[in-house]
Amino acid sequence: MVLESLISPFKVKHKPWITLIIGFLYALIAVFLGNWIFKEYASLLIVFLTVAAAIPFMYIAIKYEEQIAAKNKEYIAIKEHGPTLTAFIFLFIGFVLAYVVCYCLLPLDVVQRSFHVQTLTIQAINSKITASTSAKMIAFKTILFNNLKVLLFCIIFSFLYGAGAIFILAWNASVVATAIGNFIRTKLSYLASIAHVPSAAAYFQIVSIGLLRYMTHGIFEIASYFIAGLAGGLISVAMIRENIHTKRFSTTMLDAANLLIIAILILIFAAFIEVWITPALFH
Repeated sequence: MVLESLISPFKVKHKPWITLIIGFLYALIAVFLGNWIFKEYASLLIVFLTVAAAIPFMYIAIKYEEQIAAKNKEYIAIKEHGPTLTAFIFLFIGFVLAYVVCYCLLPLDVVQRSFHVQTLTIQAINSKITASTSAKMIAFKTILFNNLKVLLFCIIFSFLYGAGAIFILAWNASVVATAIGNFIRTKLSYLASIAHVPSAAAYFQIVSIGLLRYMTHGIFEIASYFIAGLAGGLISVAMIRENIHTKRFSTTMLDAANLLIIAILILIFAAFIEVWITPALFH
């Protein structure tokens, strides 16, 4: 209840960046509680604790967006949902930054315990891609197909559980942060072995590259997942609260369909960036 009182969609409508700070705190507290309560299952528990803290905000936000959809009788532009979607993205970035900080600063044994399952997931993904991508187009199709599955899970979770998509998104935040943290930690270790005392500029460069390497396309993927999750949540709330024969229900369904189309288009763009743009920038 204390964490829930810190944030609401109404407070962050004009200051969505506040959710970055809140998301950072949610994830940071989750890492420490996860290692304190059940060390053996910390890598999963930190995700569940992060989700538990964020669900009230997500649920209230989805109901708020459904009210916006219901008040409009015609087509609803994506900008109508802009403030909430922006707040969702900042929330995700807060999760990622907190996990990255923990990955880079905590002792190695704690890091391995806290991000064990995430590391296995990354290894499985990399093995599939390297084993099946003889051409960029094949890589594009593989990545897009995997991302579309995640998008589908976001829709289903939001439809069944209202704010359930936050679990998929928190999990993805932990996986992305593990990849970023591993890159930063590995590069810093190598730099320390040859320079002994790396300069502040070197630290900043490695951290910046680590973040940009994965967030260049990742931010579009997450935006797509949030939009899909919002669409699923709108459908769920509308089916519970509205009569299917009313104009408000039809308007909400049309809004959700438009959001899903936009989410898929953004996901295609994200896959294009991941396959063709990111390698050109960071290899």
